[in-house]
Amino acid sequence: MKDIERVWLAVVNLHAGSGKTASLWREAERLLEKMKIQHDNKYTDYKYHAADIAYRAASKGFRRFIAVGGDGTIHEVLEGIMRFVDGSNALGEPVCISEFTLAVIPIGSGNDWIRIHNIDYNMEETVSLIRSESFVRQDVVKVSVLPASCTGDYGAAVPEKISYMVNIGGVGFDARVCERVNRQKEKGMRGKLLYVNALLYLFFRYKSVPVSVFCDGEKVFEGSCFSVALGNGKFCGGGMRQTPGAVFDDGLLDLTVIPENALPHVLVHVARLFDGRFSSVKGLVCKRGRTIAVVPGTSRRELIEVDGEIIGNSPVRFEVLPHQINVLHAF
Repeated sequence: MKDIERVWLAVVNLHAGSGKTASLWREAERLLEKMKIQHDNKYTDYKYHAADIAYRAASKGFRRFIAVGGDGTIHEVLEGIMRFVDGSNALGEPVCISEFTLAVIPIGSGNDWIRIHNIDYNMEETVSLIRSESFVRQDVVKVSVLPASCTGDYGAAVPEKISYMVNIGGVGFDARVCERVNRQKEKGMRGKLLYVNALLYLFFRYKSVPVSVFCDGEKVFEGSCFSVALGNGKFCGGGMRQTPGAVFDDGLLDLTVIPENALPHVLVHVARLFDGRFSSVKGLVCKRGRTIAVVPGTSRRELIEVDGEIIGNSPVRFEVLPHQINVLHAF
């Protein structure tokens, strides 16, 4: 009989990779079998199905998961795992996220998370990493969507919704770009230029919004804001680095606020978004902390984006959890 905790559950998003997943997955499955990696497979049929699959599998005892797809699939699998962890702990049956391992076979149009773990598109190398158990611990960030009435004591507010993050989230312009990209994907549009096209389309159309930003209880920004990015990963949007100094296992979140009056400097130094020097752009607010909150300054509740998915509207609280998850990593 199989020890289910040692069996990998491959959650396969057949809609990822511009329709290439089915053929690429056949090759990945052949390699898993060739390398004698015990695994079962589940296929997604609809949006958020990967989260449901991961939740049910965790309930049955699975502790190892392979997300076959892009950043969105990774995010959903993590959501399912964390839903199980939270539910178990609420019932007095303690489960720690450190019991779980998350790997990926990248077949999506958005693959920013794999960059921080040095995973490339060589499928045989990726499966070899899984076989050799090449894992590290990574922080998980709890993201709490707060009630509109929350304007001060955000630390004690009861969330309207909870999500989880392993890479980058944002409020404002970034979230609007993700919303547009996701809408286009739902219409069947595909391609690596979707994000770039959405970014260019919205850059001169988006209107900054007043917000207050708190880092570990201290107000670090108040005013008209174009974008707030928060990351325990460095990469977003196909290689841009809004939080270039982020470290995935240091227990802290990196924060980059783009105030409205800093936009001219961002335009002049836009190349720094890609070479790791973005934090040096004049006028940006860059901080690091364990808990970060974004609270709107008016009735306009801006969109919140987490790992490329829209989860609600501000105010919002991001906090690094005390325990980490095991993830695939190429040393």
